Amino acid sequence: MRSTIGVTAALALVVAALASGSTSHPALAATADAVEVRERVAPGVEYEAFTVPTSRGRTRVHVVTVDLNRPGVAADLLYPGAVAARKTVSRMGEEAGAVAAVNGDFFDITEVQHPGVQATGAASGPAVLYGLPLKGAVPEGQRFGWTEPAGDTDEDVFGVGVDGRARVGRLSLRGHIRTARGGLVLGGLNQYALPVDSVGAFTSQWGTVSRARAACGTDDHRAAPCTSDTREVTIRHGRVETVSDAPGTGPIAPGTTVLLGREAGADALRELTPGTPAEVDYRLASTSPVPFTFALGAYPIILDHRSLPALDDVTAEPRTAVGIADGGHTLRLLSTDGREGTSSGLTLSELAGVLHSLDCAQASYLDGGGSATLATRDSGTGRVVVRNDLDHDRERPVPNGIAIFSAR
Repeated sequence: MRSTIGVTAALALVVAALASGSTSHPALAATADAVEVRERVAPGVEYEAFTVPTSRGRTRVHVVTVDLNRPGVAADLLYPGAVAARKTVSRMGEEAGAVAAVNGDFFDITEVQHPGVQATGAASGPAVLYGLPLKGAVPEGQRFGWTEPAGDTDEDVFGVGVDGRARVGRLSLRGHIRTARGGLVLGGLNQYALPVDSVGAFTSQWGTVSRARAACGTDDHRAAPCTSDTREVTIRHGRVETVSDAPGTGPIAPGTTVLLGREAGADALRELTPGTPAEVDYRLASTSPVPFTFALGAYPIILDHRSLPALDDVTAEPRTAVGIADGGHTLRLLSTDGREGTSSGLTLSELAGVLHSLDCAQASYLDGGGSATLATRDSGTGRVVVRNDLDHDRERPVPNGIAIFSAR
């Protein structure tokens, strides 16, 4: 029989652990009556809010617990309709018909280091939508968000498999460009940053934002200058249609692939001229034993009931995270209040401690700070509303998130 431990019971276990001295997170002492709000959002979906003390003060935590084993309950990618686009969590949740949602991956939010280059708003990590590759991961040095020394990578993801169970894993882009002159390795898919010397593919799912940002920075330094050594090739119906020496902008037609090469990748694309036969194929190779129905970039802090080593225990921020319990059948979406309230925020080490207390065997952290948002459907109005106090009292548009659905 699988566990059905809830938030209240989990907090009670923390108290017992503290009393016995068996917890490594004494700063997170909480009492069972610390649960301040408890609501049934929908069948199989519950929302609770509670407060935990830390060494800097008290932090209010918001958790949605999802029973993925219940018929009609499912999780999916919260998505604004394009990779290079952003909307608020509450708006995307409302439009999708979700009963709960949180923000997702870190993203390209600013380009102050590259004057004249538009920030794309695209997420850093890989993503899968409806079981198909949506985008690849940017190079490690180009991703936004804190890089922990615990071994996480730009390819780490959280998602749900075709078996309906939540899981973590890694997704690596595998792709080729095939022409009469030979083959080229594909270095990117709908990414705001491409590896040096590579060729990346952009599809209609990219959106309308300029692709110029993809030629900026290096594999190790996001702020490195942009290169002017670029080449763009448009492929449609299996043939090269147009070529250009500059990255383009505007929508990409369905069935069309735009290839952007930088440095050596640009040189390789200069061999292709209008009318040349060319085909592009790609996939996201997974470490998961079953394919993902959806996935998004998320960085692990707990694996197999153990916190990853060297998690930051100094910097406290508003946090968003996703936890997995009961062998992938139970999902916990977590977010904290923002900086402007009385909430002190959590370090990553403290975040792992809270998720441990909620019986999560696996957990990953998502974008935080001003992006940290948790929303649920309001029982009175039926609208999707934000439940945590937001940073600067403003809901930030984000490129993706996790949506929860429950059929009545």
